[in-house]
Amino acid sequence: MDDFIFGTLASDAQRTAHVRALGAGITHRSARKPLDPLPGQAIQLELTVGPAHTCDRAWVYWSTDVDDPVGSRGAASHGIVTSLALVEVRWDNLEWGYVKRYQATIPGQPDGTVVRYYMTAGDRDGNEHPADDGAYYAFYVGDDPTPDWAYEAVVYHIFVDRFFPGDGNTWAQPESPAGFYGGTLRGITQKLDYISELGANTLWLSPIFPSPSHHGYDATDYFKVEPRLGSEADLRELLGAAHARRIKVMLDFVPNHWSSLHATFQEAQQDPNSPYVKWYTFRNWPEEYESFFGVKSLPQINLRYLEARQHVLQAVEYWLNIGVDGFRLDYAIGTSRDFWADFRRTVISTNPDAWIFGEVVEPSDSQLSFQGLLDGCLDFILLEAFRQTFVFRRWDASRFMSFLDSHEAYFPPSFTRPSFLDNHDMNRYLWVVNGDKRLLKLAALCQFTLAGPPVVYYGTEVGLSQLRDIRQDGKGILEESRLPMLWGNEQDKGLLAFYQSLIALRSQETALRQGERRTLHADKDTLAYLRSDGDSFLVTVINLAPEPRQVALQGIWTTIAAATQDGCKLIEQVDTLLVKLPAFSGVVLAE
Repeated sequence: MDDFIFGTLASDAQRTAHVRALGAGITHRSARKPLDPLPGQAIQLELTVGPAHTCDRAWVYWSTDVDDPVGSRGAASHGIVTSLALVEVRWDNLEWGYVKRYQATIPGQPDGTVVRYYMTAGDRDGNEHPADDGAYYAFYVGDDPTPDWAYEAVVYHIFVDRFFPGDGNTWAQPESPAGFYGGTLRGITQKLDYISELGANTLWLSPIFPSPSHHGYDATDYFKVEPRLGSEADLRELLGAAHARRIKVMLDFVPNHWSSLHATFQEAQQDPNSPYVKWYTFRNWPEEYESFFGVKSLPQINLRYLEARQHVLQAVEYWLNIGVDGFRLDYAIGTSRDFWADFRRTVISTNPDAWIFGEVVEPSDSQLSFQGLLDGCLDFILLEAFRQTFVFRRWDASRFMSFLDSHEAYFPPSFTRPSFLDNHDMNRYLWVVNGDKRLLKLAALCQFTLAGPPVVYYGTEVGLSQLRDIRQDGKGILEESRLPMLWGNEQDKGLLAFYQSLIALRSQETALRQGERRTLHADKDTLAYLRSDGDSFLVTVINLAPEPRQVALQGIWTTIAAATQDGCKLIEQVDTLLVKLPAFSGVVLAE
C-alpha cells in the first residue's frame, strides 16, 4: 500500500518469494480442519512437501500436557506419534515439479485440552526434516464462541498519551511528536461522557504499562501502570466508570517483545548464568539476539520457554481479574503459534466473556489460521480495499463489490473482523484525502454498514489530521499520525454529528450488526448493497464519481442516513426508485 509501511508481503517480489517458499518447502502452516475444534471432534492435519525434497513419509508428534512432544523417525519419547498418509500428488508450475500432500487425524479431545504438535517428513536416506523450520503448533479444544457483545461493538481506539491530560491540565509541548503530551487514564475517565455521547461502547487503549516511550509498545513491566499515565487505581476507576455506562475496556497487549530495559533482559545480558537468559534467544550472548524487526531495544520474548510463557500469561490473567474486558494483540503473527492456545485457555478460564483479536498484517489465509486461537483479527485486507477504492481510486465500484463478496464468503461469521479507516501506524484518513471530508464521510458510511465491528481512531470523528506525512527520508515517522485530540472549538462539530448519527444508526438497526449482505448493483462509479436480518431491510447506495450519478432500485425506500452535502433525490417511477446522488456521496435507505 502507498501509505502503509509494515507487512512482509508489501511488494510483488515479496509475494512471489513467499509463494515459492511455500511450494518448495515442507509446510504445514496451521492447515488443519476444523481450526476451532469442539470437544470430542477429530482434527485433520495436512502437510505438503515440495519437489526438491525426496521425502516419502511424514509424522506428527503431539501431546496433551504442558510439555512438548518429543520424538524422531516415527517414535515418540514423550507424547504420541501419528503417521501421515499420502493423499495427493499435484504438479506445481511455479516450482516446476510435483508437490505431495499428506494427511493425518488426531482423535477428539476433552473440553479445555491444549494439543501441542510439530510435524516432520523423512527422506529415503533416513533423514528427518522438520516442517516450517521446526515450528511448534497447538490448538485449544472447547465450546467457547466469540462473546455476543463483540458483534455489537463500536470500538473507540485511544492513544492514551494523546487523548486528554485531565481537567485543569494543558497539553505539554514536546520538541517533536515523539515526546510526551501528557494524556492520562483519569483524563479518559473525565471524557467518558463525550465517548458515551459519541455512541462508542468499547474502548481500546494503547499500551498502559511502564515504558520509556510515548507509545508504550516497549513495556518494562506487565504488572504495573506507567506513572505518567496514572496508577492502577486510576485504571480501576476508569473501568468502573466505563462499565457503569455499559462501555467495555480493552487493553493493547504485546506478547511478542518488550523493552530492553525490562529487568529480566537487563539481568540476562549481565549474567550468562541468569535463569532469564532462556527467556530470550541469544545468537551470540550478550549482544546478538532475536528482536522485533531487528530493533535492538525490542528483544523478542522466548515464549517457547515455559517460565517466560507463564510470566506473560500471568499478566493476562492479572488484568482480566481487575476487570479488563479483552485484548487487542499486537504483532500476533510474530509469536509462536503454540503460545496462542495457552493464551486462549488462560482467557477462557479467567473470563470467558472477554474478546481477543489480533493485529495480523498478513493475507487472509494467515489471518484465518488464528481461528480457534483468537476471536478474530483486525481487517487489514478491508482497510487496503477502502483506501484503494475511496482514497487512491484505483479500484472502481464494481471491483470493490466483487472484493466484498469474496472477502465475506472467505471468513466465517464467527471470526470477528474489526474494520478501520486509519490507525496509529499509518497516515490519518483525512491526510491522505487532502482534507476532503466528503471522502471521509463516504468511507465511514460504507464502514458502518458492513458486518465487522467498526473501529474509530480517536479524533477522526472531529477532523483530527496531521502536519507531515509519516514517510520522511525513507523512514516511517509514525508519531506524525498521533497528534493530541482536538477539544472544544477546535472540533468539527458537523463531522462529529455525522459520526454520532452513523453510530446511532448501527446501534438501532440489527440488520447492520448481524444481518446478511447482498450486492444489488455495481458499475464503474456506483454500488448498492442490501443488509437484512429477515425483519428489516436496508440498502446502502454510494457514488464514487466526482460527478452526480443515479442508481435504479426495485421497491419503495426512504432515506435514513446520508453522506452528502447537497442532498440526494429519490424519484419514484413506475417499476423502480431512481436514487440521484451528488458527487462523492452515499445514502442508507430503509424499506
